[in-house]
Amino acid sequence: MLTLLSNQITEAFGIAFFDPEAFLELVIRFVFNFVATFLIVRYVYYPKTHRRDFLFTFILIGIVVFLMCFLLESVKLQLGFALGLFAVFGIIRYRTMAIPIKEMTYLFVVIGLSVVNALANKKVSYAELVFTNLIVLGVTYFIEKVKNIDNESFTVVIYEKIELVNPNRKAELMQDLEARLGIKISRIEITNIDFQKDTSKIYVFFFKSRQTWADLEDLEYRTITNE
Repeated sequence: MLTLLSNQITEAFGIAFFDPEAFLELVIRFVFNFVATFLIVRYVYYPKTHRRDFLFTFILIGIVVFLMCFLLESVKLQLGFALGLFAVFGIIRYRTMAIPIKEMTYLFVVIGLSVVNALANKKVSYAELVFTNLIVLGVTYFIEKVKNIDNESFTVVIYEKIELVNPNRKAELMQDLEARLGIKISRIEITNIDFQKDTSKIYVFFFKSRQTWADLEDLEYRTITNE
């Protein structure tokens, strides 16, 4: 029955409903690429940075790029179309407000899937297209909904107590930052010290789930002074 249905669809539209060899190759290559990407991002990058937003970005971009390259390998894109696709990112980045990295990732996923679904030629079976869309949907949902990966956020602080920016006084520095920001800090990174202005640029990292207050959206780039 399935074979008969496949033959009817192939005769009607000229596109294979299911190509076992091509589909198996897609699955094998995808699993190989996903395992390699996931191991690098989750067990090499994430333990060092605890940036769940970039974890989300790296995995999804890797998946979409792989699927685009695999499924559209034989599709000849005109130069104007390719430049236009990347111009979308340039317009959004430089002509409007900066879009957060997660939203840019969603935009890339939407554009990538749209290109795949629109331009995949007759050499790509419907089974491969369905598998591609389900993979992107499933991984996106899994990363967004699974809560066992705690997300470490950060805010940038221009700090004026230059005397505390010292390895021997790190505990005092963190206590002062916690008292003035009102959050529980997990770690800090000092990126710049300006002795002329007696200020230092500090990245303050914290876990939202460990805070006693819920709304942290207004905790952005700020200057801490005694005024």
